[in-house]
Amino acid sequence: MDNQLGFVKVATGSFEVIVGNPEANVDEMIRVMQDAVAQKVEILVFPELSLTGYTCGDLFLQSYLHQSADNALARLLEAFEAQANQMIIVIGMPVKQRGMLFNAAAMIQGDKILGLVPKSFLPNYGEYYEKRWFSPASARIEDRVAVCGQEVPFTPNLIVETPNGIRLGCEICEDLWVNNPPSALHTVYGANIIVNPSASNEVATKSHYRRDLVRMQSGRCICAYIYASSGLGESTTDLVFSGHNLIAYNGSIANEGRENDSVMASVVDIEKLDSDRLRFNSFVENFRADRDRRQSYQYVSAKATTDQGPLPDLVNPFPFIPEGAEKEERCKEILHLQSRGLSQRLKKTGIQKSVIGISGGLDSTLALLVAADAHQMAGLPIENIVAITMPGYGTSERTKSNSDQLMAIMGVTSKTIDIKPACEQHFKDIGHSSDCYDVTFENVQARERTQILMDVANQQGALVIGTGDLSEVALGWSTYNGDHMSMYAVNSGVPKTLVKYLVSTYADMHPELKEVLDSICNTTISPELIPFEHGEEIQSTEKTIGKYDLHDFFLYHFVRNSYQKEKIRALAYIAFNEVDHSEIDETLDTFFWRFFTQQFKRSCIPDGPKVGTVSLSPRGDWRMPSDVKYPVP
Repeated sequence: MDNQLGFVKVATGSFEVIVGNPEANVDEMIRVMQDAVAQKVEILVFPELSLTGYTCGDLFLQSYLHQSADNALARLLEAFEAQANQMIIVIGMPVKQRGMLFNAAAMIQGDKILGLVPKSFLPNYGEYYEKRWFSPASARIEDRVAVCGQEVPFTPNLIVETPNGIRLGCEICEDLWVNNPPSALHTVYGANIIVNPSASNEVATKSHYRRDLVRMQSGRCICAYIYASSGLGESTTDLVFSGHNLIAYNGSIANEGRENDSVMASVVDIEKLDSDRLRFNSFVENFRADRDRRQSYQYVSAKATTDQGPLPDLVNPFPFIPEGAEKEERCKEILHLQSRGLSQRLKKTGIQKSVIGISGGLDSTLALLVAADAHQMAGLPIENIVAITMPGYGTSERTKSNSDQLMAIMGVTSKTIDIKPACEQHFKDIGHSSDCYDVTFENVQARERTQILMDVANQQGALVIGTGDLSEVALGWSTYNGDHMSMYAVNSGVPKTLVKYLVSTYADMHPELKEVLDSICNTTISPELIPFEHGEEIQSTEKTIGKYDLHDFFLYHFVRNSYQKEKIRALAYIAFNEVDHSEIDETLDTFFWRFFTQQFKRSCIPDGPKVGTVSLSPRGDWRMPSDVKYPVP
């Protein structure tokens, strides 16, 4: 797979350090490196001062320790080069410059030291007394230093760049805990991966704070954050070290471990990070306000870390659906947002009634549930919802029965209007055969239903509530000026997979509705516009355009993450590993063709609430020419 897909495999490296013995520590580092190479890791981070051990104390002032560290580092460079591997490793080590000692991190690739980053903020409180031995980065004489016969950059403002898109910045332990961490500037100046060799000791509850600190910094900086902390082997004279390793990614924890004696890895997506930074352009405001520091940053070129990039082992096939213990709470939140939007529209317009078409399908069901909650918020009786079923040529007994049952249980005002007579008259008027089941046959029904809803709304002084969902908006799966149109579209921010989830969760929360809502969730998704005989299969939307599970997956990764078609395809193969690749390919082609050719419908969609990170409103999140040429073959 082409490495342009943007995935990078990063890892922390742990081993049982022998305090004050760099030669023994390098032996362990080489062992861990070999394990990382076998796992195809591209960036490997060892803890703070891992070459010597963090807890050397006054041994840091002894020349023998520095000579031993230099010798051990030279041997590690030889061993690294012998493996002919392009992995970048980060090692914590003491570095001398013109009579001063610095707590630093070396960035290494092969036998080349790419640069050294000195620690900016030295803790000297409580159990820490680093200023007894080390000088802060600000005290260095110059931005170059000689180590192992190589003269290399020596600055906290160092970013290592590779042809495969990595831009690597570094800060060390305490640097993260201050009010303005160096990583904040590193990422403003382009770094998309931050490494942190650390030696954080453990006290009660500190791990929770540490985890949140790393996670939130990755979110604020829109980056991947690799935090490798000392643990095994460090002196326990006065402290216990955590061995708490964390890999965070843009506000979430991707992997976490303690005192693991080897490699803890995760695959991160740097293309998505860069895409988010383009989208959230306030991110660069610090850069504009900090022009004076631009010249202080050094960018070092490194080789590509891999010729063939990794792919994640697992990919969530349902990115719109909440996971974990917060499912019910998230469901309530989304329903509240939808209902809040509608209740505000009712209050601000002074309108006290809603009109909604009920088909017995998922979308109209969710819209009715939302309307009921909205009327309750606005202090309006449930009877003020006028729900209309409009059976046509393809309406099934099951959907009609579900509609009637749902309206009866909820207590809304219900009407039934058969659209077939009006459609027959219209077919005669335009000279269209009523047994020609083409797009005209289908759209006449959709527009007749919309006309009924609009006219009843005029009679009642009501709002027509749109039922179309985000997936249909993306695919243009609606009749222009038919079900495409309403006065407020409560589902326009909710994709089809989430619609089903919300209705199913609502059923679990409301026992009186569970039987009918479960039946609706298990009904074939169909526009029910084509007549069928008893025993025949009803018209299926997913057999026509492909499964909504796939379409929603494509929609999320194209709009939210700005992924290319080939990357979406590769991820879909992993996420839907039981679906034939030919079906994924065909559905992906359908998605891109429809998404690009149906923008004209999105350009004039009704108002509707945004409830998630993906929205296609032409007034907000998605602005695209209606006549843009479809670019994907």
